[in-house]
Amino acid sequence: MSEITITYCVPCGYLKRATQAAEMLKQQLGIEATLIPGAGGVFKVMSGSEVITQRTREHFPDTEEIVALVQNRS
Repeated sequence: MSEITITYCVPCGYLKRATQAAEMLKQQLGIEATLIPGAGGVFKVMSGSEVITQRTREHFPDTEEIVALVQNRS
């Protein structure tokens, strides 16, 4: 599996969500996710260059969803 990255918006305060998702990925799947600070409302989970899930106006992925989607990719 490619490297998992979670890009999160610093000004929006998404660090806590990103950290929780990374911790759960490690606990449940043994996967180390790299956290990348960003801006502009971004919250995006990627595997290499492929977007697994991201925040949209209609949806903000929760931790359980992120873990399930990453697991389905492996």
